[in-house]
Amino acid sequence: MFVSCDGSACPDFKGFMLLMPAVSVGNVGQLAVDLVISTVGMSKVGYFYTDCLVPMVGNNPYATTEENTTELCTNAEVYAAPSKQLAVLQIRSLFIKNKYRSFCQTLLSWVKSCSFAKIVLLSSSHAYQRNDQQLHGTSLRYLLSSAVEKAVGDQMQRLNRRELEQTAAFPGVTDEKVFHIPGGGITKLLFTESCTKGIPMIVLLKFCSEGDNIPDALALADYLNEWLQLTANQVKVCQPTVNMESCSSPAKSSRWKIPSSWKLLYGSGLPPALF
Repeated sequence: MFVSCDGSACPDFKGFMLLMPAVSVGNVGQLAVDLVISTVGMSKVGYFYTDCLVPMVGNNPYATTEENTTELCTNAEVYAAPSKQLAVLQIRSLFIKNKYRSFCQTLLSWVKSCSFAKIVLLSSSHAYQRNDQQLHGTSLRYLLSSAVEKAVGDQMQRLNRRELEQTAAFPGVTDEKVFHIPGGGITKLLFTESCTKGIPMIVLLKFCSEGDNIPDALALADYLNEWLQLTANQVKVCQPTVNMESCSSPAKSSRWKIPSSWKLLYGSGLPPALF
């Protein structure tokens, strides 16, 4: 259930796109959403009250001054950028066991009642569980519900994107194929429920492993931005190397603003006394 920050009625989200992460391997989707909120300068408009997530509270993850560092954040908050018709649901804690389906149903009911145009889910999947097809080329994939398959599918084709490959449900037994997203959290369930209810949904995901997943988050955010153009791009400057072929066509990277909360993302540095 959505609760507004000022206690008023729910903002008018009609025609907005809802961007949200899946709590998945490496927290890549959540980190990518952090980059979008911080860079676009989105304002918090409320929070999503639910008993499906582990309760948590913390300081403002996007603090820019001493005055707003003491603002609190919770496990599921909603941000908005009306000029871009963009709303973001940021999830910051784990799902409680056996509450996945309940959360998906509540979320999709809210999406329908607010008349969101579509949902974009940022997710990730275990790199070590890829099939043979997925080992080749880029580690980024997309999935489209039938409600947006034609319109968004054409855009993805123009961008030379690769759709997530299906795998055999029971190899050697039947020809049935399914989407397999190990480590993807609610990704598959939410996508399936969206297809069943006819809700437009796009999944963008990256194959990765646990560790320092900041590069994965930047890659996924760039993947999103290349499609939606949420922020301006800048050309990477190639450094002189032995193999200059890599500099023949400079790549474009989005100009992302790193949130202040990332300063201690992996803890503080090593104590100097150790050396």
